[in-house]
Amino acid sequence: MPQKVFCNRTLNMRKIKFIGLDMDHTLVRYHSHEFEALAHETMKQRLVATKKYPESVLSLPFDFNLAIRGLVIDKKKGNLLKVSRHGAIRASYHGTKPIDFPTQQKLYKSIYIDLSDTTSYVSIDTAFSISVATLFAQLIDIKDAESGAMSGVGTGPSTIANALSEKNPIMPDYETIAHDVISTLDMAHRDGSLKGEVAKNLDRYIIRDPEVVAGLERYRKHDKKIFILTNSEYSYTKLLLDYAINPFLKNYKSWSDLFEFVITLAQKPRFFYDNLRFLEVNPESGLMSNFDETLRKGVYQSGGADKFAKDLGIEGDDILYIGDHIYGDILRLKKDCNWRTALVVEELDEEMEAYKKAQPYSAEIRTLMDRKEPLERTLVDLISVKIETGREADENKVHELQTQITELDKNISQLIKKQQSVFNQHWGEIMRAGNEESYFAHQVDRFACIYMAKLTDLLEMSPRTYFRASRRPLAHELALGLS
Repeated sequence: MPQKVFCNRTLNMRKIKFIGLDMDHTLVRYHSHEFEALAHETMKQRLVATKKYPESVLSLPFDFNLAIRGLVIDKKKGNLLKVSRHGAIRASYHGTKPIDFPTQQKLYKSIYIDLSDTTSYVSIDTAFSISVATLFAQLIDIKDAESGAMSGVGTGPSTIANALSEKNPIMPDYETIAHDVISTLDMAHRDGSLKGEVAKNLDRYIIRDPEVVAGLERYRKHDKKIFILTNSEYSYTKLLLDYAINPFLKNYKSWSDLFEFVITLAQKPRFFYDNLRFLEVNPESGLMSNFDETLRKGVYQSGGADKFAKDLGIEGDDILYIGDHIYGDILRLKKDCNWRTALVVEELDEEMEAYKKAQPYSAEIRTLMDRKEPLERTLVDLISVKIETGREADENKVHELQTQITELDKNISQLIKKQQSVFNQHWGEIMRAGNEESYFAHQVDRFACIYMAKLTDLLEMSPRTYFRASRRPLAHELALGLS
């Protein structure tokens, strides 16, 4: 069986007593393209209706490939950035048009940005934020086309240019556009309008996977207690569990028997660091009542991680929590609790297939680099000796080396373009920014004990699996061949 679960920190599943699951996009998967298109359409409609954006916004097409997870929105400059683990900008777009390197240098002075500056930057760290980045970029195009700002960087597709013939209201500034897009989607989540559309078209938006249910029942046989911790309200949670879980149960009558606890409206990440009260939910009526007793099997709303663990008499490292949201599910959990963590990265399967396609190009690049590096060292030595001794270097030799290096660089550059063409056409790999880890990959590495493309990848493995983290060679160890 090919490896499907990847380990950052050693994890012995035999020691795990409770497995917690986020519901949306983890336990219950969505058709991401369809859901993101719905979010994109919802935001457009609301921006026009409530924020008085121009009618032309309604005609903006949704392009799922215009953004990837892990990008950073520069709210003040109207840019999308792809950054490395150190915050170095490796690619940038203004609206939907790429920014060349000289322009990027003028805009940012340094290639590094401070990602802790939340007044300027916001991370696109979930699969269901693609629509936010996409619409933000498209609106920047409209803004620039109206105002003539950022001349030479780009004005966007023809649908936007056509919109200029209308008597459109003036677009707000970049920062307001970012705020409006993000707040509009947040409101659509909070008021239930997005979920309302999903509820009316479950077949269109929700993936039903019998293997998930079979895997959960198998884990129960190994005495793993399973609970759900979701920010969705009870009525929506029940609807999805009835639809995606109940039809495939073999050993249990209902999802309420399969899961030890179902905690709704959990307010993650607040659940992990605050001491909110639990409310008990009546599964039949959905009515809630105050609950001040020791937690028992059932359905709840809100609450906090501290009471949850204390009432169950378990330590944090007895719990493995699995989610898809790097901030809401994993980052704050890792910082505020000592639960073990697993992250679902749904793009991973597609990314790994792309790696396989890119492998021939990668091998050629390595071969050419092996030829180039000794030439560079020889050239450096020749010039260094000239500077240090005052003796003339062999100019013919210098010229020959420079010619060979230039030709190799040309071939390597062409191969890199071919290599990157198998990934996202705008941004390349999700997990890499040039030769470095992307900022998103750094977060995965730092906060997720294990990660995989979907929950079934873990459930296919034995509940007694011992995940061992690989030894990672340091730079000096690689130099000594100790990898």
